[in-house]
Amino acid sequence: MALTGKKSESPLIKGEKLALTVGGRMVVEHVDIAILPGEIVTLIGPNGAGKTTLVRLLLGFVNPNEGIVTRAPGLTIGYVPQRFLVDATIPLTVERFLKLSGRGTGDDTAKLLEEVGAGHLKDAQVSSLSGGEFQRVVLAKALMGSPQLLVLDEPVQNVDFSGEAELYQLIETIRDARGCGILLVSHNLHVVLGASDRVVCLNHHVCCSGVPETVGKHPEYERLFGAKAAQAFAIYSHTHDHEHGLSGEIADGHEH
Repeated sequence: MALTGKKSESPLIKGEKLALTVGGRMVVEHVDIAILPGEIVTLIGPNGAGKTTLVRLLLGFVNPNEGIVTRAPGLTIGYVPQRFLVDATIPLTVERFLKLSGRGTGDDTAKLLEEVGAGHLKDAQVSSLSGGEFQRVVLAKALMGSPQLLVLDEPVQNVDFSGEAELYQLIETIRDARGCGILLVSHNLHVVLGASDRVVCLNHHVCCSGVPETVGKHPEYERLFGAKAAQAFAIYSHTHDHEHGLSGEIADGHEH
């Protein structure tokens, strides 16, 4: 997979030693993460691992208890949240939905819809869209203003397997065409190999990270996702210098 970002370039966004405690529980524990221009980084982990919370910290929606977030000067961000609710009782065409942001002309929206493979949906009611169609439309909305960084939290929700593959291919195509950095959030392991330059596995802290290279098996995946999932989905080469207990804590005798 081509990577247009270069290691010598400064990150678009960078989190250092990020930590957040909610209700006495550590949700994000001393996490380091950075996204370079032109790079697709996939953040994976089981449900409840703190993935969405980490995104909210990076975007400034929540302030960390510890650590710092650094953004490139003038950074523009397109964001697709995990849940994008639209009242199905309100008549709303796709074109109108895109214009609600206050950005873009009719020509802009038409071009964006064509770019995501949804040009034919311009006059469709948002409430009538399938899961895959809606995800393409919200992706078009995130692309308004030509963002330097796209943040996509679970971008294939309510999409069947073949539709998932098409959407991830589309995301890669957008990266190649625009040169933007992309942070993907997913709990689907097959995303690791299919749609990323680098992967960060999170279970409140960073369990492991690396570049997708091989298909195989690793104890950390088996522990987090189950033996069947570990056998079925892609994994990647990475560094990993500690063991975990059943709830994800660092086992005695190891530090991170």
